[in-house]
Amino acid sequence: MDLSEAGMRILLVGAGGTLGTVVHKALTARGHEVVGVGRSGGDLVADVTDPEQVARLYAQAGPLDAVAVAAGDAVFRRLSELTSDDVAATLRGKALSQVELVRQGARHVAPTGSFTLISGILTEQPIVAGAAASAANGAVEAFVRAAAIELPPQRINAVSPTVVEESLPAYGPFFAGMEAVPAARAAMAYVRSVEGAQTGQVYRVH
Repeated sequence: MDLSEAGMRILLVGAGGTLGTVVHKALTARGHEVVGVGRSGGDLVADVTDPEQVARLYAQAGPLDAVAVAAGDAVFRRLSELTSDDVAATLRGKALSQVELVRQGARHVAPTGSFTLISGILTEQPIVAGAAASAANGAVEAFVRAAAIELPPQRINAVSPTVVEESLPAYGPFFAGMEAVPAARAAMAYVRSVEGAQTGQVYRVH
């Protein structure tokens, strides 16, 4: 018996990125219609750090059953070199943008729809030069727990991946000694969040 919620219409932010490409493939393989969003390309183009562009994005997207985020900008710089602008950019790129997607999206997603946000391993296992990213990830996870008590019957979860194998050329030096996972494994956590019944959860893929 197939228990999957087939045929959902899902807005995927960051669909063209390393993880987003694999998430897109995993969701479409299960019969869902995925509307990809990118800053410079995709089915729809939007910079989700801008609330006005988020509003325009939802107006263009039409009816949705779920929203998922597979990307978030963060500045990696040692604390002694980190500027206030770096911190603000990271919070805006990783946390505030996702809060805004949910805040506005609650009016556009189906009553029993869901949101899947992204945090990351640095919430629990910090690294040198990752203070801003850790702060943003922690904010995302705290928001998910808080929003989960107000959104029902809509659901909200976060996926917290470690560095994915496909990103090691770019980010490997920051994650010395930390085991990477295939992006396909992280993508399964998105499937679990979108098709499952839980809310307020952080699915850790470490």
